[in-house]
Amino acid sequence: MANKTLIISAPGKVILHGEHAVVYGKVALAVSLNLKTYLRIRPCSDQNVQLNLPNIDAHLSWKPAALQFLLTAIDADVLNPKAASQEQVERLRQFAGIPEGCTDARSLSILCFLYLYGAISSSSRELPSVEILVWSELPTGAGLGSSAAYCVCLAAALLTANGTITCPVPQEKDTTRWNEDELELINKWAFQGEKLIHGNPSGVDNAVGTWGGVLRYHAGKIDLLSRVPTLRILLTNTKVSRSTKVLVAGVKDKMNKMPNIIKPVLDSIDAISCECERVLAAIASGNAVDKHYAILEELIDINKHHLNIIGVGHSSLDRLCQIQALRW
Repeated sequence: MANKTLIISAPGKVILHGEHAVVYGKVALAVSLNLKTYLRIRPCSDQNVQLNLPNIDAHLSWKPAALQFLLTAIDADVLNPKAASQEQVERLRQFAGIPEGCTDARSLSILCFLYLYGAISSSSRELPSVEILVWSELPTGAGLGSSAAYCVCLAAALLTANGTITCPVPQEKDTTRWNEDELELINKWAFQGEKLIHGNPSGVDNAVGTWGGVLRYHAGKIDLLSRVPTLRILLTNTKVSRSTKVLVAGVKDKMNKMPNIIKPVLDSIDAISCECERVLAAIASGNAVDKHYAILEELIDINKHHLNIIGVGHSSLDRLCQIQALRW
């Protein structure tokens, strides 16, 4: 992408059903939003490496010489992404001046950039001098896949910058997308970024950010659903920020303590996802639409109670539903 400016976008997501259960091999249905994260990458005029994240007030610049250690600290195969080791993460923390145990959005975003930048560049043994600007319509900590959209944009930009994937030529309305093989590689690298941020993510968020649309995700297999109706989803920001990493760890703790209780709940969430998929296909075909919309509402209510049982329900959700019901 020499001497070119590239603007990339990736959507946020809503998981209709299967949230958290998907980590344990259950089916999840996720839909992309018309809220996006955007990234602009271009050659840096002063030959430095710049990262600007105005949404979280992060503005950094490094001399290429200062980042040369990445080529030896992170020895990666660009075509076979792998997760950062604990030793690599600690070295990146020390370099960036991030205290141990610090997990705020700013710190994790910087760590994610440094790892993806170093890992993707290590195969070519060259560190591109680039200026990266990222801005987003997605709030952090709201469960809308903001970190995954960031990782997808970073992976796509850095893979393009070092020539691993093509720099796509704009088509209709000055937009385009990569081919399926390139999207698969983008998704794999974005997943490694998500691991660094969240620990043990399912891969759903980065998959939606990469492909968009409505996806069925099961045990690492992604299927784009073609027969689904257009859904109008009411998103309400409670302003209660929560950490996906902490929530995932909490579910794991419950599973370890009470497997005979939690496993059947996760199986039931899996059944809800499968039933929702069937109902969406029925609505799309025009089959008893009112009846099936009523089933969708029941599934959402049942699923909400299941999430409460596994410890990831939202404390303000019941009150929010009461308020909205009164308004309607």
